[in-house]
Amino acid sequence: MELADILTEESVLVCTDIKTKRDVLERLADRVAAITSHPAADIFNALNDRESLGSTGLGNGIAVPHGKLAGLSGVVAVFMKLSVPVDFDSVDDEPVDLVMMLLAPMGAGADHLKALARVARVLRTDSIADSLRRVNDPARIYSILTQSIESKAA
Repeated sequence: MELADILTEESVLVCTDIKTKRDVLERLADRVAAITSHPAADIFNALNDRESLGSTGLGNGIAVPHGKLAGLSGVVAVFMKLSVPVDFDSVDDEPVDLVMMLLAPMGAGADHLKALARVARVLRTDSIADSLRRVNDPARIYSILTQSIESKAA
């Protein structure tokens, strides 16, 4: 699974007004609601319920909030770059500035896991994370995210 399969350019946000983890989850829910026509409150609850089990802050300024939502036709991704990092209760206690949210339909076990693995692999590639932190143009961010890791390594 490639990120281009689940992420659109319209799903890339650059945010200057986010101050808390809750703000992050609310903004992500709003964007997914606009894309899918599902209620933002349901999306927020799915993300927040997963966060209550343990933070999805992976460390190194990266978080991958995710959850499952009834009625989705496939996995949906939204990427958010924060101009000011926020506390996300990450495993390394460092604030987060790169966020990739994933929502999957109920029962989408394999696709959900493949998407999570792909996102973690892409964002944990230092050259990609560094590139993302240097740009603020959503189109450029989308391009960086959807390039294959192999082409970035070459």
